[in-house]
Amino acid sequence: MKLQNQRTAVCIGIALAFGGVPAWVAAQAQDVGATLSEVRVDASAEKESATAPVVGYRARNAATGTKTDTPLAETPQSVTVVTRDQLVDQGATTFQGALLYAAGVRSDAYGLDSRADSVRVRGSTPDTYLDGLRQNYNYYTSTTPAEPYALERIEVLRGPSGMLFGAGTVAGVVNMVSKRPQQEAQREVGVQLGSWGRKQLQADLTGPLTADGEWSYRLVAVARDANTQVDHVPDDRRLIAPSLAWRPSAATSLVLQAHWQQDRSGTTSQFLPWSGTLLPNPNGMLPISRFIGEPGDYYDSDRESIGYLFEHRFNDAWAVRQNLRLARNENRGGYHYADFFTIPGGWGADPVNQRLIGRLYGKNITRTRMAAVDTHLQGNLTTGALSHQLLLGVDWNRQTENKNEADDAYNAPIDAYAPVYGNVLNPTLIAKPENVQRQNGLYVQDQMKWGRWIFIAGLRYDRAVNSLAGQSDDRTSDTTKRLGVMYQLAGGWTPYVSYAESFSPVSGTNTYGQRFKPLEGEQIEVGVKYAPAGSATQFTAAVYDLKEKNQKVADPTNPDNSLQVGQTRNKGLELEYKARVATAFDLTAHYNYTDVDPLLENLPRHQAAVWGVYRFSIGGVRGFSAGAGYRWLSSFRDGTGPEVPAAGVVDALLAYDSQDWRYALNISNLADKKYMSTCLARGDCWWATRRNVVLSATYRF
Repeated sequence: MKLQNQRTAVCIGIALAFGGVPAWVAAQAQDVGATLSEVRVDASAEKESATAPVVGYRARNAATGTKTDTPLAETPQSVTVVTRDQLVDQGATTFQGALLYAAGVRSDAYGLDSRADSVRVRGSTPDTYLDGLRQNYNYYTSTTPAEPYALERIEVLRGPSGMLFGAGTVAGVVNMVSKRPQQEAQREVGVQLGSWGRKQLQADLTGPLTADGEWSYRLVAVARDANTQVDHVPDDRRLIAPSLAWRPSAATSLVLQAHWQQDRSGTTSQFLPWSGTLLPNPNGMLPISRFIGEPGDYYDSDRESIGYLFEHRFNDAWAVRQNLRLARNENRGGYHYADFFTIPGGWGADPVNQRLIGRLYGKNITRTRMAAVDTHLQGNLTTGALSHQLLLGVDWNRQTENKNEADDAYNAPIDAYAPVYGNVLNPTLIAKPENVQRQNGLYVQDQMKWGRWIFIAGLRYDRAVNSLAGQSDDRTSDTTKRLGVMYQLAGGWTPYVSYAESFSPVSGTNTYGQRFKPLEGEQIEVGVKYAPAGSATQFTAAVYDLKEKNQKVADPTNPDNSLQVGQTRNKGLELEYKARVATAFDLTAHYNYTDVDPLLENLPRHQAAVWGVYRFSIGGVRGFSAGAGYRWLSSFRDGTGPEVPAAGVVDALLAYDSQDWRYALNISNLADKKYMSTCLARGDCWWATRRNVVLSATYRF
């Protein structure tokens, strides 16, 4: 019995170190519960921070909503956290896939897109951050798709966040949190095999470098060779992300980070017309795998960054933090897309037979350099019956973009139903004027408590300069505000109301050399959060009304140009539920109702998803788990485009965890449903992701 008890304690320790409590461990503890009554594995009792690993799907704290380590139940705005356990169970292989079950998010708005992480939140495009620092300011050509394996969690702050982060849209912020060095050894290496010839090796190694834990390290690495559901489009990646932590005392920590990523791909987005994809064509429907470019088309990117995360606590009340990152990104693209706009939704090169499709070829090299730093002082103090958590901060960032680009060139039409390749173009690149965008902001925020009342108020002043070589600087400034009130009812219910603003300069010019005006937005949100003490259950309901000025929309007379419109208005309702039941069952579900302004690109009004995983034993062998999910979206129409039918797909998981190994089979779109993610009014359609099967084996040591 003594040996069995020791084995159980070791198993529980290993399970906690790896961020999960498999069912066989819980059962083992029950077998010897009479002698191990003091051992309790209770996710709700674990101390948690906004950056530490989380057991299960329900995170209690996040920093994205306040820039402080704050319970979600005390944050008067909608925040969704996708934890590492959820990423692992759902087998997320892309950033878009990682957000398929996140409330308020349409992560596959443009179907499978190998070029970018195309995500929509509350009808608009959010800004992407990594560890609280902005990733990019411009189009997808200035960044690189994220790798989920390198992330500890993903936090989605829905709605304006100008007071916290400065320039940004009304959609809010998607903040990725990197894996960081741990003071307990946790090491794993794994392999993945899957659809479209996917072969991936990955490793995640962390632990102390010194016996006292003052120095610790982490190394994340990925090597992948793969194809995609579109012919002649690869999905290859190499990634190394080392980090080093120095913790000389409980009051001070410094985490040094580096990141190197190399992607070699093409474009899965073929911009195919309505006819032959969603609407009938006399020649039948085009296959999803159809490639209308030329073999050798490419979309490659290289990204390197270095930075640090620093924190020092002067005492129990005051602390200072500074995050800094320097990054360089290079994108090289040379690929074709279909002429969907000569006759919107039709076949401009062959309007009668509808077999030959016109093609344009674009070629560019975009080099981006970015520096970002955020410094803030946090203090806790009391004035009478009112307690304060005060935040005083300043941030600064600069992005420099140099682009060499060729005007899109028409290539010979191709028979989309029986393509014959071999007509390669090589247009001359022309240097574009250097574009530099700088922003600095000062902000103050006060999180207050008075009995059962919670208040938050914030104010920020930003100055932004947009410089285009050969033209005078475009200087803008703005003040953004934030207000929120919550009341803590008995039983864990907390209703709230909040107001927030956004402000975002828009870099570059339109096709005619005219500068864009900055975006300005505001939102009112009313909701309620349910997070009972001692429970692993969380529920949020929110309704919102957001407005934005100067949103960019497509120019109906010129597909290469963008127009800015007056005020647009999006409204909606969001419901989200997460729970862990007795360590054996994890569940997440959500429903979104999104009413998008008719001037903007439309989305389904209704969207819902549910995912659950059950952990069990078979024949006395513990460690098995089975999961299933269902994602559904209603039919919708973008402007004058055709109606996109409603669609629902099933995802599935089978897995086995032993003390050292994890084997998993993840299948997304189990029935291989072929459906459209969207068809735009301008004339093109985008296929959703087909069935994707991934078999993985991971060794932990």
